[in-house]
Amino acid sequence: MMAERFFSCNPTAVPPFDDAGIILLSGPACCGKTSLLFQFAINRAAESGRHVVFICSKGRLENSPPFLSQGVDPLVNVLQRVQINEDDEGIRKYLAAFHLLDDFPAAVIVDDFTGFFSERSCQQRYGNTRARDLAMVRILALCQNAITHASVKLGTLGSCNLLLSDVHQGDNPRSLFIYKRWISSIYTIQGDGLGSYLLKNITTSQSGSKEARTAKYSIALQYLVLEEIQE
Repeated sequence: MMAERFFSCNPTAVPPFDDAGIILLSGPACCGKTSLLFQFAINRAAESGRHVVFICSKGRLENSPPFLSQGVDPLVNVLQRVQINEDDEGIRKYLAAFHLLDDFPAAVIVDDFTGFFSERSCQQRYGNTRARDLAMVRILALCQNAITHASVKLGTLGSCNLLLSDVHQGDNPRSLFIYKRWISSIYTIQGDGLGSYLLKNITTSQSGSKEARTAKYSIALQYLVLEEIQE
């Protein structure tokens, strides 16, 4: 997957997206992750003609509304195909019943994935010193099963992919060792020290490929602004 997919709303700007897998977007707090996820949701709904499910905790979008790329009309009918699921237990409930769906989404997006796993609730559930890691692994396994099931059912009609976001301090996600086992594409965000951010794929081994390019972006005047794509 190319980094441009988090910005461009023009379906002809990048090749059709047919990667049925799990993608992680990880970066520091207040770097525009929710905006990137929401723009990705709009792009997927527009190019696929299908709906997208956006899962987040209660009140998250109201307290921190996402900013879209400049030129995107927030009233465009494609927004009607982005279904918001604001539920603190939303990810477990939704994935547990995923195989019962009649109409699979083009994408399932989970904002602040690790926020659904508090240390206290995980300890109460599993009673283990690594309860939080265990809970995350179980949900990631459920995620993988759900995506695989949807891809088999959809066949040539399209794909379903899962996009998660995480908050990290430093260079990489805290649970990187877990994510690498389950996730095919991991994107990290770092500040450049001048008010912009750098988005890059740390899992691709194809140096010089489109997947390996870095996107430099910023949030300016309530817009998500792609400044440049760096080779």
